[in-house]
Amino acid sequence: MGKKSKRGRTKQPEEERVAPALREPQEETLDNLQFQDPYPEEYILDDEAEGSEEEGADMEVIQSWNPLSGQPLEDGQTLEMDPTAYKMYHALTPDWPALSFDFIRDDLGEARTRFPHSLIAAIGTQADRPDQNQLTILKMSDLARMHVETDDDILGEEYNPDKEDDSDEDDDSDDEVELDPIIEHFSIPHYGGVNRVRCMPQQSNIVATWSDAGKVHLFNVESILQRFNMGEGKAVASPHDIPKKPFYSYDQHGSEGYALDWSPVRKGGLATGDCTGNIHLWDPRPEGGYAVSRFYEAIDTPRSVEDLQWSPSEETVLASAECGGYVRIFDSRAPQRAMLSHKIHKESADVNVLSWNRLVTNLIATGGDDGALSVWDLRHFSGEAVKPLARFTPHKTPITSVTWHPTDESMLAATDDDGAYIYDLSVEEDETSAGQLDVPPQLLFVHCGSQQFKEVHWHPQITSCLMTTALTGFSAFIPSNL
Repeated sequence: MGKKSKRGRTKQPEEERVAPALREPQEETLDNLQFQDPYPEEYILDDEAEGSEEEGADMEVIQSWNPLSGQPLEDGQTLEMDPTAYKMYHALTPDWPALSFDFIRDDLGEARTRFPHSLIAAIGTQADRPDQNQLTILKMSDLARMHVETDDDILGEEYNPDKEDDSDEDDDSDDEVELDPIIEHFSIPHYGGVNRVRCMPQQSNIVATWSDAGKVHLFNVESILQRFNMGEGKAVASPHDIPKKPFYSYDQHGSEGYALDWSPVRKGGLATGDCTGNIHLWDPRPEGGYAVSRFYEAIDTPRSVEDLQWSPSEETVLASAECGGYVRIFDSRAPQRAMLSHKIHKESADVNVLSWNRLVTNLIATGGDDGALSVWDLRHFSGEAVKPLARFTPHKTPITSVTWHPTDESMLAATDDDGAYIYDLSVEEDETSAGQLDVPPQLLFVHCGSQQFKEVHWHPQITSCLMTTALTGFSAFIPSNL
């Protein structure tokens, strides 16, 4: 969570952070004359005393701040990050903001915990002109652990001689080495703003984008990934290495859209949905290219398809989140009709996003335009009285993304305009505090400080690492409590 302060702290020079009693006296020479005040600290003007107190007040942290409290920041107040809340935190401000991004898998191993970390992401821009947009492949490496200074660090070992030396017992001593992050990126021209970016899970070098110009594009970024591997932090690409255009484009939707998802079961299977309520399914051809079919065409009551998710276990099943408060389950073998359909928001608030649990495949999570974050059991997703397994309503702004943890079946992350949040459904509410808390006990972590958060994703290979995109940039972090 953030802290409110008037201004940021200024880092003092290294020599000023040593306890005065521990500083070694210097021998006075002709080249090093020491000034001695004959009247040390005899007079202190009242103005100076008041000024120092006011300056100290400006530096003082007022209180911890939580976006779910509904308390706005006052004029002149900014959020100051608490470094003890993070194991790792790195932020990046690009030239243009991005609505969407996705991680690209690498060959550095699974379940990584040892610092420094390295990650690769595909990012789509939202520039002021259609011809200024790009699909950027970004690599961030040498992402070190967050170093939090203690009193012992500032004053030195001599100040606390009784402290036990545990350097031999720390197996992760290399994690504490301070490194400067390395940023490498290559950009591909992309006409139109990028509404959504998704990478094929079985072949991450294949990247799909939904353009606000009404086209879906497929890019092959393998040559860029090879340059990253060859560059070792200093990748340089020739003009022939960067794709000039997508290898496949599709423009038969008739309008722009946001819904886009690759099948985790069937390699190359893709589903796209548009703002007029149509869903198209993609099948790769053996000879190359794709066969795209108009699976569902909205006729009577067209509702924008805001998000699509393939089932993690069934090849032909997918779910849609739609305007008007609807979630529907389809089977690709039965076009033009839904197997299950339920209006989960009685007030007709749009369902903006959904996520299918990869470990417990009967669970889906949804996020609404009314700020409601809900979890549903598909085994009981029919009839008139469908109720969520869990519903969290403290959010003051619309939910903009939701995603389940890749290895923890009970944990999910979500964003609204004000922050990114991590929930753990395995946490039970204490009976003594039921109904008395401003935030649910399942809320484990809040990340804020950016403006208008859009998406959050768990890294599939770095344990508990998340990345967010917002109007003001990106942030990659690992919470200290995970």
